[in-house]
Amino acid sequence: MKNISNQLASLLSRAGIFAGAWAITAAYAVNDLPGGPAVNQLNLHPAATKIAEEQQWLHWFMLILCTVIFIAVFAVMFYSIWKHRKSVGHKPAKFTESITVEVIWTAVPFVIVILMALPATKVLVAQKDTTNADLTIKATGYQWKWGYDYIKGEGEGLSYISTLDSGHRAMSNAGKPEGDNYLLKVDYPLVVPVGQKVRVITTANDVIHAFAVPAFGIKQDAIPGFVRDTWFRAEKTGDFYGQCQELCGKEHAYMPIHVKVLSAQDYAAWVVEEKKKQAAKADDPAKVWAMDDLSKRGEKVYAANCAACHQATGKGAGAIKAIDGSALVLDADKSKQIAVLLNGQNNGAMPAWKQLSDTEIAAVITYTKNNWSNKTGQIVQPAEVLAARK
Repeated sequence: MKNISNQLASLLSRAGIFAGAWAITAAYAVNDLPGGPAVNQLNLHPAATKIAEEQQWLHWFMLILCTVIFIAVFAVMFYSIWKHRKSVGHKPAKFTESITVEVIWTAVPFVIVILMALPATKVLVAQKDTTNADLTIKATGYQWKWGYDYIKGEGEGLSYISTLDSGHRAMSNAGKPEGDNYLLKVDYPLVVPVGQKVRVITTANDVIHAFAVPAFGIKQDAIPGFVRDTWFRAEKTGDFYGQCQELCGKEHAYMPIHVKVLSAQDYAAWVVEEKKKQAAKADDPAKVWAMDDLSKRGEKVYAANCAACHQATGKGAGAIKAIDGSALVLDADKSKQIAVLLNGQNNGAMPAWKQLSDTEIAAVITYTKNNWSNKTGQIVQPAEVLAARK
């Protein structure tokens, strides 16, 4: 009896802890996030595309149909058990087969399957029709961020990396989440125009990721070495959120997707402004940099791309190797560290960073070689990185 009481007390204690944790978690977000999750959400996200609307209609149609079938089947079964029970003197019928019954239980399920298949097929075919897109964007999954390349349409040539906002990373590390968009804010959202068909080509640089935005009704795996695609046409402007939906490693929870839908005029203005910014950032690889300037640039590159794994202190964590005091970083042969940045190592545990520019790679290597306890005095110029790419 004492054991039972102890077990019951233990269960109640666990339930209390769970309830407390749930209450604390619920307190993180006090308002619904437009275009993202709602507080205590039970239903699908409000649809922002026609495809998402059709998916939600299909969802409810299937749910109601299956519920009706469930109730009908079990009602007949329980009625039959109760009405024909032995205790009221019912005698079982003696027959081996009934053509009528066999025709009914074959025809009715067939009709039900057709009723379910027709609308489902219509939606599925529409989901896969990526032809005649107004805008084509390649979304590349990295551990743990997204790279966006505007391949065709207005904005063609734009390219950037979208990373979790550093402030949200700090909140997570401190265990003090705040705001309704916790772990959904990024530094550079994917920007698209309203009312235009956007084709999204997905691939990955390291492991399998998945590009998904529930409000658009899209989810497409991003697989290394493969190219897949999906599409959406946003019906309204605003901010819409998603996350990687494939378990891609320890930072899986820190890989959000933020899509900003603008009016045609605002989108055109954004494209002009971004092209100006990218033109200004297009560094000449032949330029010779001073160490201070290159280190300052490298600090920003490190914070945006490296600190998530190696930490801001360069100490690493767990299986992640430390950069502070690393023999590779301290080595006088700079080509070794350049090769790691360009090609990765340890079977992808350290991913390749070829998507960074020659100047960015040179800057971050220079920063790591001359920061923390690393005081090598070495500097890597963009030209050295460019030569190593060939």
